[in-house]
Amino acid sequence: MSAHGILGALFHDAEEPRASDLEVAWYSAHLPRMDGPVLDVMAGSGRLLVPLLEAGLRIHGVDLSEAMLATCRKRLEASGVETELFRQNVTALNLPFRYAAAFVAGGSFQLLSDSTAALDALLRIRAHLIEPGVLLLDLFVPGGAEHPPGAAVVEVRTVEGCRIGLRSETVFDVDLRRIDVTSRYERRDRHTITAREDETLALTWYTEDEALTLLADAGYRDIRIEPAARPRDDGRHFAVTARA
Repeated sequence: MSAHGILGALFHDAEEPRASDLEVAWYSAHLPRMDGPVLDVMAGSGRLLVPLLEAGLRIHGVDLSEAMLATCRKRLEASGVETELFRQNVTALNLPFRYAAAFVAGGSFQLLSDSTAALDALLRIRAHLIEPGVLLLDLFVPGGAEHPPGAAVVEVRTVEGCRIGLRSETVFDVDLRRIDVTSRYERRDRHTITAREDETLALTWYTEDEALTLLADAGYRDIRIEPAARPRDDGRHFAVTARA
C-alpha cells in the first residue's frame, strides 16, 4: 500500500480540510462514547478525527503517511485538542491500546487493493477491539468502473497561499477489480513550479455481498450494510457496521 508524500498531503488537506457536518454526525451517532477509546484507521490529515474529538469522542489516529500525520498534528494544535497518533501499516497494526470501536472513513480501506492485505488489516483491527467492539467501514463501487474517465486536472490553494495542481490518470480493470491512479502534483509559487511529486495508487472495490463475506471471514459478527456516511454521486456508496 502506498502512502501520500508531502505534496499529496498538502493537496488533499487543501481540497477537503474538514469532514462535512453530515459525515461527522453519522460517525458521532454510530460510535460509542462510554465504552472506551475509538481508533481512526488510516486517519490521514485528521479531517474527520479533529471534528470528532471536538464533539467529545475519545479517538486515536493511525496512518502510514508521515506527511499526512504531520498535517494532522498541525490541525490538532490549531484546534486545541490532543490525542495519540501512530505511524503504522494497518496490515501489521500493533498498538499499545485496545478500542471499543474502529473506523476506516472515506473509502480509504479500498487502498488495500490486494484481498490478502484487506483480510490481514481486518484481522489486525479486530485484534485491537474490545469485544463486542464496533467496526465501521465506508466503501464504494465506482461509477467509472465500466466507463473509465479521462485525465483530470485540479488545482487548489493552500492556507499559505501557494497553488498545488493535480493531474491524474485513472485506469479501471473490471476483471481484476482494480483501479490504478497515476498522479502528478505540482506546487507553484507565483508563476514558478517549485516542487513536483509523482504518486501511484492502487484501489479495489467490494460489492455489498463481498464486503459481508470479507468481514465474516475475518471473524466479525452482526455485520450490516447501512447508508453511506457521506453520500456522493460518483458511484454506489455504502457503509458497513460490524462487531468483533
